[in-house]
Amino acid sequence: MAVPSQPVTLTAEQLEELTRKLSNMRHDINNNLSLIVAAIELIRSRPQMAERMLATLREQPPKIAATLNKFSAEFEQTLGITKS
Repeated sequence: MAVPSQPVTLTAEQLEELTRKLSNMRHDINNNLSLIVAAIELIRSRPQMAERMLATLREQPPKIAATLNKFSAEFEQTLGITKS
């Protein structure tokens, strides 16, 4: 990864946008984690629900990864970080 060789200055609007995106990322990941916890609790209390809840469990890690990747790309673009 190549970082800028000069200091990076963000406008107030860029900083606000980046902060909003960070907040959205945290919210989305917390929602995914909540679904994982809820599915585990449901499986514990109602084992007959395991098969249906396994689908929910399987769906969450790729969603979390996608959310992180999206924010990372936006963060890197805003700060001028490139892949090299």
